[in-house]
Amino acid sequence: MNSSISIGEPWMWAAFIAFVLIMLALDLFVFGGRKAHKVSVKEAALWSLVWVSLALVFNAGLWWHLSGTVGPEVADRKALEFLTGYLIEKSLSVDNVFIFLLIFSSFHVAPEYQRRVLIYGVLGAIVMRAIMILAGAWVVREFNWVLYIFGFFLVVTGMRMLVMAEKEPDLTKNPVLRFARQHLRIADGDHGEKFTVLKDGVRHFTPLFLVLILIEVTDLVFAVDSIPAIFAITTDPFIVFSSNIFAIMGLRALYFLLADVAERFHLLKYGLAMVLTFIGTKMLIMPWYHVPVAASLAIVAVLIGSSVIASLIATRNGPRPRP
Repeated sequence: MNSSISIGEPWMWAAFIAFVLIMLALDLFVFGGRKAHKVSVKEAALWSLVWVSLALVFNAGLWWHLSGTVGPEVADRKALEFLTGYLIEKSLSVDNVFIFLLIFSSFHVAPEYQRRVLIYGVLGAIVMRAIMILAGAWVVREFNWVLYIFGFFLVVTGMRMLVMAEKEPDLTKNPVLRFARQHLRIADGDHGEKFTVLKDGVRHFTPLFLVLILIEVTDLVFAVDSIPAIFAITTDPFIVFSSNIFAIMGLRALYFLLADVAERFHLLKYGLAMVLTFIGTKMLIMPWYHVPVAASLAIVAVLIGSSVIASLIATRNGPRPRP
């Protein structure tokens, strides 16, 4: 496996975290994050382009810095690891979009209120993933054999996704939702974008808060799949963290970009399932064969690209009818 020694110096960690906090602050306080509005496809496409561009610029800057400090060979390898990890995380985050759509439609959340939920969802996701990545990096460093457990888990998850691709989860049976309804005071009705309201002097949570809980739990579930997947590419904590966070920061824009056309990409779930299965297999065969990072990038790109093309061809006459 790749060395778990991080190329991230303390100042690099500090600069990256500062960048993330600044971008979140700009989103919350400058670019309309506190103002309820329906995000247009044009706005979502612009922000998606911004986040992808920032990820690529970051990768170029990382390569330039490493090339001048530790040499072009290490710089090339780390830049390729970041790009492959980012592609995997970005691809797997598309599956979040399908679940987010199901959650919002089940709770009849108006489009203008979805943005605020996803902003706080991203904040929670960043914190949870930071904890999981740092913990995972420590476990991998101390117990290298854990990577083979990750590989087995990813193969099983990929196979399960192939079998369950056409089945939608039943939110009414979600144990977290049932627990929240039983233990929290929930105010019925539409309360706009508020998460809590006062009723007769008593603080109540709104249905939108239940939506936020489900969004956070959904990302936690997907993180359990996606974080082991990137450890198959690199065990460098800085590369794992930065590629993961860039994918998460662009998730909200990706959701609004795909929300109206998600049905046209229904075969993408099969591509994602095959990606997880491939990555898990790559981890399991490491004692006998090491799949180069460049080959992994090419295979992931082909699997995702072919499933997208197949989806578009299958739905060229319009979205498939729901079962």
